[in-house]
Formats: sequence, C-alpha cells, structure tokens
Amino acid sequence: MAEDGTPGRSRTADLGGPVHYLDFGGPAEGPVVVLVHGLGGSHLNWDLVAPALREHARVLALDLPGFGRSEPGGRKASVPANVAVLHRFLTEVVGEPAVLVGNSMGGMISILETGEHPEAVRALVLLDPAVPGPRRALDPLVAVTFALYAIPFVGERFLWWRRRRTSALVRVHDMLELVGVDPERVPPAVIDRSVTLLEERRDVQGMDRAFLAAARSLLRVLADPRRYRAAMASIEVPVLLVHGDRDRLVPVEAARDIAQQHPSWRYAEWSGVGHVPQLQEPERTVVELLDWMRAAALTGPAA
Repeated sequence: MAEDGTPGRSRTADLGGPVHYLDFGGPAEGPVVVLVHGLGGSHLNWDLVAPALREHARVLALDLPGFGRSEPGGRKASVPANVAVLHRFLTEVVGEPAVLVGNSMGGMISILETGEHPEAVRALVLLDPAVPGPRRALDPLVAVTFALYAIPFVGERFLWWRRRRTSALVRVHDMLELVGVDPERVPPAVIDRSVTLLEERRDVQGMDRAFLAAARSLLRVLADPRRYRAAMASIEVPVLLVHGDRDRLVPVEAARDIAQQHPSWRYAEWSGVGHVPQLQEPERTVVELLDWMRAAALTGPAA
C-alpha cells in the first residue's frame, strides 16, 4: 500500500526524469495491464477498479509527468512527449506487451502509442477517450473552461485565481462534477487522497504549466487529427471502446463516429454515464473489461 493509503505499492522510475507509478500486484503468469489517466488525473483515478483487476492481471498505474506525484521538472507535458514517456514505461518498466487502458487524454496517448509502437501493446481499452468527431455544440461550461486554458497568460492566471479562491476539497469536487461524477458517491477515502495530492504538491507553478501544456496540445491534436486518425487506422490489436452518453467533455457522437469507422472494435455505450466510468461505475467497468479480455483470449501471459 502506498503512503497515501492507495491500495498499491508506490514506485518511481527514471524515464528522463522521475515518473511515479503504483504497482497493484497480480499473478505473475497473467497479462500486464497499464492504466493511463486523463487530463488533470492521476493514479488515484483507478483506485476503485485496480484492486479487482489485479486478481486477473498484474496492474500498474502511472502518473504522467506534470500529474499526480510525477513533478514535471523541466520536462514537456505535451501529448507527444507523454506518448514517449509511456513508451519508455512499457519498454523499461513493464518489459512485455501490455494491455493499455486509457481514459480521456490517456486514451489519446494510448492510441498514439499503439499506432507508433504496436509491438509494445497487446490490446487497447479506451474509456471515454478524447477523440475527434462530428461538429456539434459543446457543453457551455466545458467550452468556456477550455477556451480559458487555450489562451496564453489567461490560462495561467485562471488556475492561479482558482487556487487562491477555493480549497483543495472544492477543486476536487468541481473536477468530479465536471466529468459527471457525484462526489457524494465517491468513497471518502478517495476524496481524501485526492485532496492530499493537491495539498502536497511542491512545484505548483510547474504543475500548472504542465496541465496547460497538455490541454493545449490535446486541443491541437483534435484540431488537426490526421496523424491521430492514421494511428487509429493502423491498429491491429483488439480494442474495447466504452463511452458514456452523458459525457460533457467528449460528446458520445464522437465515440459513435469512431466506432462506425472501426467496426472490428468492440463498442459499449453506457446510458447515464459521464466521462470517467471507472469512477462512476467501477464494478461495471471491471466486468466489461474482464469479459472482453476473456473473449479476446487476453487472460494468459503474453507470447
């Protein structure tokens, strides 16, 4: 168990700088599952699913540079930079083809990693990934928030102002509500660990810069998704795509469009679910993932 009470062992790898990750353990003969969080997320996003998954696989959850307990230092936090970090994690820490499970921006990073390095990925699970799709009106709060993030200096001042005006607890609750999760339904221990994570940050300005760099990079990928779509088209490993129809950040129409373009992918659309199913519907997430892994013959060790 990690020092913050998370049900996993806290470890750090030197991948061009320190990268924190949790090793939840699991059977040595099973597959390796690597959990990749989204924008503003961390290893804590997987607290409610990792303990159940580790009964069937070795489970690792990393903090990308600039998030969680991976202080950014002088490293870039763009999407391409984090793809490179994920690849080093797979090759230097995992050491065998892994089942990638990516949520939101983590889904985007996992898709790009699979497209660029198919030998490192055994299968791909996408939970409400950040994907391009048909044009439609965005949720007003989401549109305003990301417009602020996108503007240089304005985004920095906005994060500074929000930190000065609100407590860490309020910021945790606000983020959960933005992604469609009722804070009252999240176990208090998970809320407490999330608050502690914010309060213990040392390089606060560096973390802000990393968050904004990642957000702006994500928006650039979606604005010109040719390379992104090419990566999707090249994927030959099994893919499970899960999307909530109440996702305010990535409209369900985008997931439907991607599923239609990739009929070999398994697509599951969940009614009444938002942007982070692993927090809103953890038991259902575990069942869906394990059923798919069994159907795709992924429950044994990698070849």
